[in-house]
Amino acid sequence: MAFELPALPYATTALEPHIDAKTMEIHHDKHHQAYVTNLNAAIAGTDAEKLSIEEICKNISKYPMPVRNNGGGHFNHSMFWKLMKANGGGNPTGELAEAINKHFTNLEEFKKQFAAAAATRFGSGWAWLCVKADKTLAICSTPNQDNPLMDISDCKGTPILGLDVWEHAYYLHYQNRRPDYVGAFWNVINWDEVSKNYHNAIK
Repeated sequence: MAFELPALPYATTALEPHIDAKTMEIHHDKHHQAYVTNLNAAIAGTDAEKLSIEEICKNISKYPMPVRNNGGGHFNHSMFWKLMKANGGGNPTGELAEAINKHFTNLEEFKKQFAAAAATRFGSGWAWLCVKADKTLAICSTPNQDNPLMDISDCKGTPILGLDVWEHAYYLHYQNRRPDYVGAFWNVINWDEVSKNYHNAIK
């Protein structure tokens, strides 16, 4: 089965004014579609056609760079869209809130550390909150379309929150002001989705 572009779970205008509709349209319809198209071409006729995107990422060292770049792009973006919603923001609750307070003292300190990971990623990449093998939480960043699932990653774990800091994710609205984009993300974050990811990761 070929991979397919997932539909956005909201209208392209839903995240305004924090993320503008034109950026969402280009980011989803053009960039993510290109990752899907190129991934399908890269794995055509190989055993990878039978695998999930998670399985491909976990064994990415076995595959050529086009699979790493486009497979990562597909996995990362498929997760990213669901991590945002209209009228998002607020605070996490339940197990996730307890874990954030345990590992980062409080929510504000977590946001500060996550924003630093996003802002200081040189060039293109992602900032992540992930659950490590010992069930602890860790903040890290990866270059390009790499992610913590990948066996080549310096930052290994199960990602539960990711923020795209490629320029195409924010440049139309924020130009070179990446910290402003990172700050705006907290207004659209879908904590329910992050909590679901956390719950699944610690099972």
